[in-house]
Amino acid sequence: MATRTVRDVPAPAPRAGATRPRRPLLPYLLLAPAIVLELAIHVVPMLVGAGMSLLELTQFHIRDWSTAPFVGWDNYRLVLDVDSAAGAALLRSFRVTLVFTVASVGISWVLGTTAAVLLHRPFRGRGLLRALFLTPYALPVYTAVITWSFLFQRDTGLVNHVLVDQLHLLGDRPFWLIGENSFVALLVVSIWRTWPFAFLCVMAGLQNIPDDLYEAAAMDGAGFWRRLRSVTLPMLRPVNLVLLLVLFLWTFNDFNTPYVLFGGSAPEQADLISIHIYRSSFETWDFGSGSAMSVALLLFLLLVTAGYLLLTNRRRNDA
Repeated sequence: MATRTVRDVPAPAPRAGATRPRRPLLPYLLLAPAIVLELAIHVVPMLVGAGMSLLELTQFHIRDWSTAPFVGWDNYRLVLDVDSAAGAALLRSFRVTLVFTVASVGISWVLGTTAAVLLHRPFRGRGLLRALFLTPYALPVYTAVITWSFLFQRDTGLVNHVLVDQLHLLGDRPFWLIGENSFVALLVVSIWRTWPFAFLCVMAGLQNIPDDLYEAAAMDGAGFWRRLRSVTLPMLRPVNLVLLLVLFLWTFNDFNTPYVLFGGSAPEQADLISIHIYRSSFETWDFGSGSAMSVALLLFLLLVTAGYLLLTNRRRNDA
């Protein structure tokens, strides 16, 4: 007599009227506070700003938005027209911001990667150096930038005291917070605040590289620079792809650093687009044009992000 296996036993048919098991509500309840805060802090203000960009919202209508005339795309035409004064000023601010962002991100990444590679191997005092390198990232932004504003003072600042009085590299005491040197001062503060984050991310990425790869490369006669080019940087590529994008977005949108360093009135040489939008909105009380600039900035960053992700994914697929 043949025996029937478990596979031969047919599965019981579902009973008529049987319902699917209900999904638990706990995950959705746990996500609800985060979703509500995200809507309240980011989504709703973004939609309100997009609506403001379509209105002639000036100081005459700020108390009652319903009286602000609807102008449609006129604010966008005004701020994006490079032949107009507003468009030319926005284009100049965009160029300054782009150069500042590329320089800050590039130098911060180089410093962070160099420090992470040098501190990857254990040695006495490595923990102390790591803690010291991460101090600028741990400090509150206002505390750090206000300290730098005192350091950059012309007559009493430590920067001019070291460069002029001790090292004798400069003949006269330059102004760092006004004029042409303001861009250099802003770049130094930005790099000082940004490179520890790059150092932290690269240092975490180095922990995932197997030591066997370095040992095999050393047995093949590869020196330090060859191991860096052939092992370290290729293995850090996934980390660097995300790191560079995040640093670019953070730096391009940075408002706190120039606002605290220059007191809300940045010089023309350091007129980042975030400060430019703030001044166009709150100093001239033209919130319609300021909102149009903000929406245009958001679209630009979205395009940069989408293009960057598409390019990196294409290279990853080709590899």
